[in-house]
Amino acid sequence: MINIAGVVSIVLFYLLILVVGIWAGRKKAAGNDSEEEVMLAGRSIGLFVGIFTMTATWVGGGYINGTAEAIYTSGLVWCQAPFGYALSLVFGGIFFANPMRKQGYITMLDPLQDSFGERMGGLLFLPALCGEVFWAAGILAALGATLSVIIDMDHRTSVILSSCIAIFYTLFGGLYSVAYTDVIQLFCIFIGLWMCIPFAWANDHVKSLSSMEVDWIGHVEPEKQWFYIDYGLLLIFGGIPWQVYFQRVLSSKTAGRAQLLSYVAAAGCILMAIPPVLIGAIAKATAWNETAYVGPYPLTVDQTSMILPMVLQYLTPDFVSFFGLGAVSAAVMSSADSSVLSAASMFARNVYKLIFRQKASEMEIIWVMRVAIIIVGILSTIMALTIPSIYGLWSMCSDLVYVILFPQLLMVVHFKKHCNTYGSLAAYIVALFIRLSGGEALLGLPALIHFPGYDEETQTQLFPFRTTAMLMSLITLIGVSWWTKMMFESGKLPPNYDYFRCVVNIPEDVQRVGEPSEAGEQLSVMAGPLARSYGAATMAGKDERNGRINPALESDDDLPVAEAKRMNQQTAQAQVQKMLSKATGKGGGGDCGTAGGGVVDIGCNLGGQGMAVLAAEHDNTAF
Repeated sequence: MINIAGVVSIVLFYLLILVVGIWAGRKKAAGNDSEEEVMLAGRSIGLFVGIFTMTATWVGGGYINGTAEAIYTSGLVWCQAPFGYALSLVFGGIFFANPMRKQGYITMLDPLQDSFGERMGGLLFLPALCGEVFWAAGILAALGATLSVIIDMDHRTSVILSSCIAIFYTLFGGLYSVAYTDVIQLFCIFIGLWMCIPFAWANDHVKSLSSMEVDWIGHVEPEKQWFYIDYGLLLIFGGIPWQVYFQRVLSSKTAGRAQLLSYVAAAGCILMAIPPVLIGAIAKATAWNETAYVGPYPLTVDQTSMILPMVLQYLTPDFVSFFGLGAVSAAVMSSADSSVLSAASMFARNVYKLIFRQKASEMEIIWVMRVAIIIVGILSTIMALTIPSIYGLWSMCSDLVYVILFPQLLMVVHFKKHCNTYGSLAAYIVALFIRLSGGEALLGLPALIHFPGYDEETQTQLFPFRTTAMLMSLITLIGVSWWTKMMFESGKLPPNYDYFRCVVNIPEDVQRVGEPSEAGEQLSVMAGPLARSYGAATMAGKDERNGRINPALESDDDLPVAEAKRMNQQTAQAQVQKMLSKATGKGGGGDCGTAGGGVVDIGCNLGGQGMAVLAAEHDNTAF
């Protein structure tokens, strides 16, 4: 029989999330449906909302339920997610937030496609896509199971309803809706759980946490130390290359603020882990056979995965229980939205636009993204309803993000001159092979290679093979890139063998975006009258490229229009002077002879006037 009070509580909190999502969507500038506006909220997320939405990168339904379960089953020392994800935000802020935001990218895959080409970027999109889809599916599956137990609602109904609400407001408002519902999401989790903890702790069936009988701290066996380290590194560095994180980084007003938000969100991750840690410890100290719980005891795997809602249901009064469950359920539902938006954004921009339709308009891309949001949402819902080992699928995909994407993102952000497409493809294959050969018990995938320390009884790899796969991938990327570069540049391999056209057989009409200049602008120089721009970052969007002021390097206060125009004009004149100087070997005088095509010829023949005309033209296109 459906629990009416529980349903009312869920409906009220769901309505709260829906209303906030729709209201936030109205903050989008009327008539402005550009990629930046929808995918990155116009890069205008403020400090307060930014802190909450960055924290919500990892703090959601899976985070709080998983933390409580880890405390109950293995103890505090094995609860690595809060500390691992907090450190991933710190390292992401130190090494990735600043350069990524300064370059003005729109998605995490942009720098990868700039360095390795559109099609290799499409291949790298696969583990990123699977990770986001399975994460959303896992959240929805856990929510359905929770509601079916707590309020006797059919889990299919609750999964479909939750998915529809999250898809609807994400479709309506893009990142604006995701960011503002994140604020409500964290408030709901924090208040709902802290409200329940005093009642649960004071329950007569809960023993003292300091009792010798209650071991909620746990310990790491000597033979599992490398396994423990492997998972810790997976969480720390595998938590960086996710679009849900870079979605928040790239939506910040400035590069400095993106770093600041990462550091503050790391503290938020630890703070938000305290309530589920306490709830897990309380569950560990509870004699469940003495409560109203009637299931198997000791608890089975099915029960321990729902230990947090069980504490709320059986150890607190009804009114507290329903408030807590309603808040947590609504928060869990809303934590699926960012993964859906992330996957849809990467598909629309990095697959559809850069591989299939380079000349697609902004409006076309936005409509593709909206269709992708619906498709990704439907896929996540179907998987949540039909695949029993959804956590196993997500675990495998998160491993692939770590072993494949992390080393490649590290190289293209910091050492882009030392890697190329041949190295990227070889590293991709090596990482994929080593990870799959290690097996996955949750998916029933047998281990093809028994690494040292393999446990035959539990079929567990105690050797840190995930980190080994990541390091082998990194070494392969560097080694193969160096070898191919050396072979082509030395003439040992002819240029026509450069099939990926990334070493010596580079198309004449392409010049990749380089490092940020001192003034913070990027100029994509096109040679020839029929030039085309390739690569994600060379595609000029609002305030991104081609001499326009990069918003990442502006102060938080908007510059006066006259001042911005003056700065932009100075930059344009300097860039044109540089082009003329390079082409002629002079500082710009009269007739320069044959300078090699198009824009440069005009500038040379007109001398100083040519430079002034070009600077004026450049200035007009920038505003």
